[in-house]
Amino acid sequence: MSVDVWSEQDTDPDAIEAALRDLLRRRHAENEALVPARVLNLVVIVDGEWKGEVANRLERVGRYQASRTVLCAVEEGRTTLDAVATVSYEEPGSGSVGVVREQIEIDLGPMHLEGLQTVVDPILISEMPTIVWSPHGYVEAVEGLLPVIDVVLLDSDDLPDPAAAFQRAASCCGTVYVVDLAWLRTTPWRERLAASFDLRERLPALRQVSELEIRHEENSTASGLLLTGWLASRLHWQYEPLSAASGNVLGGWVERADGGVDVRLRTVAQNAPGLDGVTVTCEPGLSLSLSRGEGGLDAEEITPDGVKRTWKILGASRGEGGILGEGVRQALLRDPTYPAALSAARELWPG
Repeated sequence: MSVDVWSEQDTDPDAIEAALRDLLRRRHAENEALVPARVLNLVVIVDGEWKGEVANRLERVGRYQASRTVLCAVEEGRTTLDAVATVSYEEPGSGSVGVVREQIEIDLGPMHLEGLQTVVDPILISEMPTIVWSPHGYVEAVEGLLPVIDVVLLDSDDLPDPAAAFQRAASCCGTVYVVDLAWLRTTPWRERLAASFDLRERLPALRQVSELEIRHEENSTASGLLLTGWLASRLHWQYEPLSAASGNVLGGWVERADGGVDVRLRTVAQNAPGLDGVTVTCEPGLSLSLSRGEGGLDAEEITPDGVKRTWKILGASRGEGGILGEGVRQALLRDPTYPAALSAARELWPG
């Protein structure tokens, strides 16, 4: 990977944009097989002290890197803009094309956040979707960018209060498309549950769910609630807020068409964010359990006649390292099930 770099202290957005154009022009003049990627803008707002860590996470996105990334690092006491612009590319082989990606790091102060749109807008590639990600908060800055962005990337597991996290996501849903990393952590579980009940002989069991237990990491209550909300909204359950059954369990009773479902969300110890397992029990005695395991999910099924069957679902999870890349990819897609699951999750939360 080769890079061209420009930097300037006490600069302005017009100078940054002009420098980028010059870098791209000179690189293309030297090698016409190099062309700039033109798929997605990404704006990232971070605390200055965590800039390196976030930059490392962005590097691990791999092939889902945005065409142009604008990293805004907020430093207390700063009154000027310092910027570094980088264009990176691999020299193409004979007869092939090389893709150029651009990254801009801007060091700015809290005073710039109110007018962040005027800083970022001149640097964004026009007529291309723009996603904003602010892992350290700065809600007002994100709201100020709403007129020039299309997607907000957030993580409902980041906030200790699921009610506040869901409120933040819901407030954005009415204006832009929301990609929630807490929701994406439930994707392997939703896919495998849906596939398990997709067989014609299994479909009737969905109307007879009697118990649902979801096991999740301590700080991933939002993920657990979103999975519960997905099932509740898709199966048309009538739900009310859950309650704290014990120190690490949320529990409650929700109504289905001809009965009820005993719902439990249980906290477990695990190293990675997200879910540890889910068990669905259906009348008269069918049980399906999925658990996090090495190399994939461990599945266990107990049939109504007591027969137990276990197997491994290989590669079921992308892993936490792949979540951010999947979030960037989802910015170009649309998931119609998230808003309904979010609405149900908000009602299920006891707070």
